[in-house]
Amino acid sequence: MLVVACPGQGSQTPGFLSPWLELPSFASRIGEMSEAIGLDLAHHGTQSDADTIRDTAIAQPLIVAASIASALELGTGFAGVAGHSVGEVAAATIAGVFSVSDGMRLVKKRGDAMAAAASLEQTSMAAVVGGDEAIVLQKLSEYSLAPANYNGANQIVAAGSAENIARLAADGIEGARVIALQVAGAFHTRYMEPAVDSLREFASQLTVSDPEIKLWSNQAGQVVESGASYLDLLIGQVANSVRWDLCMNSFTDAGATAMIEVCPAGTLSGIARRAMPGVELLALKTPDQIDAAKALIASHA
Repeated sequence: MLVVACPGQGSQTPGFLSPWLELPSFASRIGEMSEAIGLDLAHHGTQSDADTIRDTAIAQPLIVAASIASALELGTGFAGVAGHSVGEVAAATIAGVFSVSDGMRLVKKRGDAMAAAASLEQTSMAAVVGGDEAIVLQKLSEYSLAPANYNGANQIVAAGSAENIARLAADGIEGARVIALQVAGAFHTRYMEPAVDSLREFASQLTVSDPEIKLWSNQAGQVVESGASYLDLLIGQVANSVRWDLCMNSFTDAGATAMIEVCPAGTLSGIARRAMPGVELLALKTPDQIDAAKALIASHA
């Protein structure tokens, strides 16, 4: 059984779309998605610098478009799909919950709404790698910070006021490394509640279908069979913790023997290498890996 994983924000690097746009089918899909949301994704994926593509309003549509377009290059045969944070929009689109155009409209709205919410207060995030989880969570509570992402493989992302993130990074946590992240705000915390309200209002414009393949939620790593329920959870996750650790547990419990992380790949595969031993992994970084990805799908179907 093979699952597809769609990466979240922070996985993009300048120029990452360049080799992909040499594929006519990929370039055509990126053009259609760009037109659907009025944003030149090809330009941002090839020409824009790191600061530009770090902007939440650009980063989110760019990542989701790349994930959808690269997944469509693989055809069918995988058993299920899940996304990390904004990757949930790509996962839902790949699973047939949204049309490609509606998925892109949703992620554009999500990026804009989260950027607006982030502008209201000075907030930030930091990765905490290693350490005892109970001690890490206690330290975050002491600094009035929230665990935004439970990424698995002994990694938690803290979020909250920029001042408290700076204090945490300066003071450290015994047995752990604290790495400040270059992000626009405290995603997946109460600071994003204005974005949730905006997205709930927008959601009524979308046509939603039930997923055609297994689709896991970040809420608790569960398979969700209703498209409407998945959309509701997806919106709520903007202001709640991402439980990617539970998603990976669910993959292995369901019998997953392989995982492909679609473009822009690398982060989730690195986590899975430590958290899902024995599962064959492929990080789809460039189009010259498509044949290998298709072969992997066929061998684990």
